[in-house]
This record gives sequence, structure tokens and C-alpha cells, in this order.
Amino acid sequence: MSGAPVISASVKDTLAKVRKMVPPMLERTTWTDSSHRRLQGVRSSTPRTLNRPARPSTDMIKVHRSALLLRHGLRAPRRRHGKPSFTSTSQSSSANPSQSHVICEPTAAAVIKTYSPNLMVHPLMRQSGTSYPDDSEPPTASTVASTVIEMLPRLHVIVMGPGLGRDPLMQATCAKILAAARDQKVPVVLDADGLALVVNDPELVRGWADVVLTPNVVEFGRLADKLGVDVKGGKKEEVCKLVAEKLGGVCVIQKGGVDYISNGTKTWICDLVGGKKRSGGQGDTLTGSVGTLLCWRKAYLEGLWDTEGKMDEGELLMLAAFGGSAITRECSRLAFAKVGRALQASDVGDNVPTAFETLIGEKEESKL
Repeated sequence: MSGAPVISASVKDTLAKVRKMVPPMLERTTWTDSSHRRLQGVRSSTPRTLNRPARPSTDMIKVHRSALLLRHGLRAPRRRHGKPSFTSTSQSSSANPSQSHVICEPTAAAVIKTYSPNLMVHPLMRQSGTSYPDDSEPPTASTVASTVIEMLPRLHVIVMGPGLGRDPLMQATCAKILAAARDQKVPVVLDADGLALVVNDPELVRGWADVVLTPNVVEFGRLADKLGVDVKGGKKEEVCKLVAEKLGGVCVIQKGGVDYISNGTKTWICDLVGGKKRSGGQGDTLTGSVGTLLCWRKAYLEGLWDTEGKMDEGELLMLAAFGGSAITRECSRLAFAKVGRALQASDVGDNVPTAFETLIGEKEESKL
């Protein structure tokens, strides 16, 4: 038996705030009339209580939250195909955003689609030096990006990086998508090869308060070096804060023995005990969990249900980052307790539902 997690009072208080941004379930929920009628193009400000089972036409509610993953698989090691799947499935199992989209290179699409019928796979990305019979002309970053940018108004968060690779056309395409997402105020989570975009050009995200970076120790070192920050020049939380500050308020989750989360103004520490083995691909569970919570952040900010008080955008972003960190660390602890040294990334992701229910859960059901 893995037992219950050991949680400090400060972590417990923060997770209680995370719970407030979780949309309610369907039983009996008070939604604002304006949000209910938004589906029907009607405006009103009068609250009303809806008996969800009695209103099947609105049982899907408004919390249709999609996530976009950018990746490619052609000529990439076969293991890379699984990384966007880990991210997408962690979203689906932890929080059930209604849709997870994987946007990838065509030869990767067929493989990724076999992982789960829950994934919607779009073979829109292109790789340098490759011929695509269905394309009327050679792909460019602008033409490829335009097909993805068309989707942005229907998406609520982008997770970019798991399995992406360093192909020049892929990287250039993603840079253009990032610029468009910034213009359209779509939140973004950047990890792995997505972080290479920031290392190469920090201006892509500088001052963008709706971005979460999730570097490991090596990636954090590269980013700090690019920004002129000495990683050995102070306590880890101070260095993390300085990197976020240098990027103009971007949220940084510095993964490690404990996770440091900072937006350059405030820094939080998630010190929940994780597993004793760090599996490659564990970060993809983190990106999926953070992405899901950012979807819920959008629903919270839109006032789609009667929230308890009112938290601002900046605090909600930090809470999404903290919640994702906590869920991932608990997943790792649970997975290691079950399989020990045999732990794989899929074992971590399999524990997302349990970790979510234990740490956050529904208002009436959380075990904390």
C-alpha cells in the first residue's frame, strides 16, 4: 500500500485554492444565467439554479476545453511518438477536458492515432527536406503555420514541445504559431524541444504572462545561461525567480527534487514527495496536467459557474502550475509504490485520476 501523501499546511492551503478553479460536476450546479444563455446567444445577468439531469441539451455545459500539442515523428526515434500521447492522455484522465488535439507530421499521425480513440490527430505539421504528395507546393513555415493558426479561436490552451524535435522547419513553424497564440491570448505550456524556441529567442515569450515553462535541470541551465543568470549564484528559488523576472513575468516551473514555481514576483515551492525513480516522459504528465488546469482557468475567468470569490488571472496561472506539479509528483509516488524500479512514464500517467482525486478532487470529495 502506498499510503496517504504527506502534505504540509502551506501546500494543503494552496491546493484548496486550486480546487476553487475546478468546474463543478453535472448533478446540481448554480450557473450564471448569462453563461448558460451564452450558448444560445442570449444575454442576461440573473443567476439561476439548473438541475443538470433535467437539462440534457446543456449537459455538455460550457466547459469544452481543447488542448493543442505540436510535434512531429518523421525520422524521429520511435519512442518520441508516445510523448504527445502521454501529455494528451494525462489531460483526459485527470480532468476530462472534452477534447485533446494532437497536431503532428503525417507519418507520425497514423502511429499516434493507434494509442487512443480519445485523441483527435491532425497531420498538419511538416519537416524539412521531405516530400509530401498531397501538398501542391513545398512547405514553408508560414504556409504550415497558417493551417494551425486557423484552429486557435477554437482552442483554449496550447502544449508545445513533447516529441517536437529540433527540425528547422518545425521550429520555425512553432515560432509563428507562438506569435499568433500571443496575439489571440491563448495560454501556452512549453516543455522539452519547445523550450529550445525560448533559448534561441527569448523575445518570443518575454512579458507574456500566459506562458508556463517547465524546464528540467539541464533545460533550466541553458535558459538561465541565455539570460545571463548564474544558476550557482544563489538559492534555487532565488535563481528561478530571477529567470522568470528576466523573462518579464513568465511562469517557470523548475523541476527537481522539489519544484520551484515563480513568475518573477512570487515564488512557490511544491515539495510533495515523489517516486524514487525519475522516468523519462514524466514531464509530459506535468504538461498535460498544467494544460488542463489552464483550460479550467479560462472557464473560471469567463464566469461559467458561480465561483467562490474572485481570483485574478496571475494567481490562477500560478495555481494551475502548482496544481500540475503536485499531481505529477503524487503520480510518481503512487507509481513507484506499485512497480518500483520497473516504473515507466505510462505508469506515472496511469495514476493521474487517483492523484487528482486525492489532492484536488471535487469540493465535497477531496481527501485532504
